[in-house]
Amino acid sequence: MRPSTLAKTAGGSFTAAALGALATRTSVESTWYRRLKKPGFQPPSLAFPIAWNILYSDISAVSASTLDTLNDRGDTERARAYTRALAVNLVLNAGWSWVFFNRRKLGPAAVLSGVLTVSSADLARRAASVNAPAGAALAAYPLWCAFATVLSTRIWQLNR
Repeated sequence: MRPSTLAKTAGGSFTAAALGALATRTSVESTWYRRLKKPGFQPPSLAFPIAWNILYSDISAVSASTLDTLNDRGDTERARAYTRALAVNLVLNAGWSWVFFNRRKLGPAAVLSGVLTVSSADLARRAASVNAPAGAALAAYPLWCAFATVLSTRIWQLNR
């Protein structure tokens, strides 16, 4: 993978992470969040930044590799389609934090998390169609998003 491509995909991932962190940082420490009823299967708070840092790194590397392979093959239309899918995915990713933590809209956040899961699975599918091992490496992303959807939905149910 080319360093310039990795810089672009990492830049997109970093931007999504930073925007999500802006919405999350003060809310996690707020009385509102602490008072929410949470299910017993919620991981400890420390698990989230660890998991997301790993996932954003994975998204960046797999996406850069996928884009370089497509461009090397001369398949620029599929490379552009992958880039669009990645951009939508990262907007959904950052958007969830704003809907849940900043706007405190638990139901819409659960729905958005489901949409993010579908988008993440599509991204992994697109990567796998270019390079099966890369797609397999990205499979943790939609799995984590699916877990987050279950968690977000359960928090919404417990706090209606």
